[in-house]
Amino acid sequence: MNNSDSRINPRQLGTPRGIKAECDNTYEFLFAGGSYAAVTTSGDRKNRNKPTRGRKKSIFEAYMSKEDVSAGLKRGELIQGPLRINPKKYHEAFIPSPDGTRDIFIDGVVARNRALNGDIVVVKLLPKEQWKVIKPDGSDKETEATHESDVPEDMLGTCVPQETAKGDAKSPDVIIEAQFDDNDAEHGQDHLQDTLADDIKRLSLDTGENVKAVGICSVHRAKQEDGPKVNDLRLLPEKFLQRTAKVVYILEKKHSRAATGFIKLLADKNSELFRRCAMFSPVDHRVPRVYVSLADCPPDFVTRPEDYSNILFICRIVDWKEDSNFATGQLSKSLGQAGEIEPETEGILTEYGVDFSDFSPEALECLPQSLPWVISPGELAKRRDLRKECIFTIDPSTAKDLDDALSCKQLPDGNFEVGVHIADVSYFVLEETALDKVASERATSVYLVQKVIPMLPKLLCEELCSLNPMRDRLTFSVMWKVTPEGKILDEWFGRTVICSCVKLSYDHAQSMIESPGKVFSSEELPPVSPQHSVAEIQEAVLNLHRIAQHLRKQRFVSGALRLDQLKLSFTLDQESGMPQGCYIYQYRDSNKLVEEFMLLANMAVAHQIYRSFPEQALLRRHPPPQTKLLKDLMEFCNQVGLDIDFSSAGTLHKSLNETFGADKYSEARKEVLTNMFSRPMQMALYFCTGVLEDETLFRHYALNVPFYTHFTSPIRRYADVIVHRLLSASLGASSPIKMEKEAIQRQADHCNDRKMASKRVQELSADLFFAIFVRECGPLESEAMVMGVLNEAFDVLVLKFGVQKRIYCNALPLLGFHFQKMGRKPELTLMWEPEKPEQESVPQVITIFTLVEVVLTSDGVPLKYSALLKRPSSE
Repeated sequence: MNNSDSRINPRQLGTPRGIKAECDNTYEFLFAGGSYAAVTTSGDRKNRNKPTRGRKKSIFEAYMSKEDVSAGLKRGELIQGPLRINPKKYHEAFIPSPDGTRDIFIDGVVARNRALNGDIVVVKLLPKEQWKVIKPDGSDKETEATHESDVPEDMLGTCVPQETAKGDAKSPDVIIEAQFDDNDAEHGQDHLQDTLADDIKRLSLDTGENVKAVGICSVHRAKQEDGPKVNDLRLLPEKFLQRTAKVVYILEKKHSRAATGFIKLLADKNSELFRRCAMFSPVDHRVPRVYVSLADCPPDFVTRPEDYSNILFICRIVDWKEDSNFATGQLSKSLGQAGEIEPETEGILTEYGVDFSDFSPEALECLPQSLPWVISPGELAKRRDLRKECIFTIDPSTAKDLDDALSCKQLPDGNFEVGVHIADVSYFVLEETALDKVASERATSVYLVQKVIPMLPKLLCEELCSLNPMRDRLTFSVMWKVTPEGKILDEWFGRTVICSCVKLSYDHAQSMIESPGKVFSSEELPPVSPQHSVAEIQEAVLNLHRIAQHLRKQRFVSGALRLDQLKLSFTLDQESGMPQGCYIYQYRDSNKLVEEFMLLANMAVAHQIYRSFPEQALLRRHPPPQTKLLKDLMEFCNQVGLDIDFSSAGTLHKSLNETFGADKYSEARKEVLTNMFSRPMQMALYFCTGVLEDETLFRHYALNVPFYTHFTSPIRRYADVIVHRLLSASLGASSPIKMEKEAIQRQADHCNDRKMASKRVQELSADLFFAIFVRECGPLESEAMVMGVLNEAFDVLVLKFGVQKRIYCNALPLLGFHFQKMGRKPELTLMWEPEKPEQESVPQVITIFTLVEVVLTSDGVPLKYSALLKRPSSE
């Protein structure tokens, strides 16, 4: 039995909250999860023994000067990158290695030098004798961190809000369905980003959680014999070592410096500080504890601190001095009770820097002031008039921001004219106006379970730009002449005006697809324009469906990849807003129909704007998977006997869809594997073509196309607004865009940052609602499938709800458990306590793809819930 204490939950490592740490004479850091000893480098250890002689000793190194940093980066002596802090083990942090190999490890708070999660930092490598030893078989997966600029906390699962989001399932590029929003899902991934080093070890075939630390003082002390027995690390080959570094400069503070948490009185009532400050303890353990002024606290806090023990506050970190274990900050507001929807939601939005304030009068003045608004005759004359055509929208039933509509008309020669018609947002949002500035800063709408934080004012989102039925609307259209088999014969781009004849939901379109011969009555559908019959609309839907099937088939034959993950939707009580139920969202043919034509339009526009503006085009690239993580995954698949072809996106897609049998659990096995495949995938990114010289880097890995962009959702994505302006200029319909390529790249970077923040907020919103659902409606029972096996715990995918949870052996009524590797496949044998004294112990073997029964129960702490394994039957 391996009893390495590296498996202790970090929360169990420290003293209880509120216990005083000796600030000046030890390196005790009171972070939100309890205190823990800071991990120190050998230099720190030397300094520890020096007498302080009354001066306040520095805990952190002073940052290098800008000039020295710049020179060091140029000489290659320093390395820069986004900092990732492991949310489960907050003494561990990483930055990606510039050469794509194993991440660089930053061990402990001192080495992290006051940088926060997501910050762009500059690090200096430590001497080789202080590098971290990893196991020769490379199975220590805690040596990696993820590669997203905002690494989220450990996901509760892929719970995603209900159908509030436009495009959540129709997306042009929803490749990972767990993304709520299409603009990021086209990479066939995003869950690498949503797992951390701690979760990547789910792939490990090793004893799992041991941190093989040699030459570094670590909180998690591992058994040294697990690593190669070498006294001098400098003699070890580099493949057995992970480079370690310390932060010497923060290039960009990406973290918002805002956190939600609780306030407490200081422990030492006799200290001078006690009379001036309170301690703010963040919920996110990666953020330090913060001294806040008592003057910012409620007036009766000092006399009645217990009244505030469950009240959430927002604090903004203002400073963090070299000689202090704690940051200093300002309490900005009290949110309300922890565990309640609105306070928790406001906390999430604030922490991730989402602007949910009202639009300024200056921004609103940019909107048409005389309402009701009508299209002027002059504007109509400049556009192709499609108002008499049969054009309709297909959206989630709850959507209010309808950015896209479709049309399909049979031509006399047997071919079809297919149109994608997108709201002409750039007509209303003019470059360099106050409204444009706000939209560019927000960069994206943020879809929560219960509401949307819009990028643009409601008048535009839900009225003037939204393609509502029986309303004349300005659009930008892409139209093709296509054969019944989906072969494109001709294409046309232009500014148009449409009048949608009906607002269909995915359910309506799905009914038409499933019952092609059915005659729908007017009661079964939303109001339809008198200009068009239900039969005409149904025929268009069916033709689009048939063409989409050909397009889709061709895409996958040509080597595209799609990774569908389970996605949770909620039904909410209309009065209270509380979750009443939840269900896995079904991705069906109606979703696929819309997705195919959105993809087609995005690709067509990408080619058009790049041809016209090779230096200024805003495109979207998707880099191939990270080599190191892909290699680990290949090794893992070989070890568990899975025959997967990793040579390209297409072969990966084919393997995934052919590997599983036809029994009822084949889908569950596919879900587990899909989740694993997601981890090496990188983020898709907006970029300006003028700043990236190598055209091969423009490629989109998952879609397997050379050029791709976002054009189809300008109401909720600012990148699409820029693309509309470029497209308009390419057609001579407007003057060239005013932004230079460097400005476009800066905006692209900002869109990437806000996209990732909004995605994380969406996931946290879903996590919040699911935790409340477990609290209100639990305990919940479900089948689950094992995704990863460690030596004292295992990870499961809860099939009914699509959430992932870790189950710890020490939380189960076991007589004992035993971990071993069968060949190289990890296996845990659990010995259950007999229910009656005369019965024998029941053994249960846990390995990858084992099917188990779990119960989800609320922990009694706000928003925390556990998965417990149900006892197997003794038969």
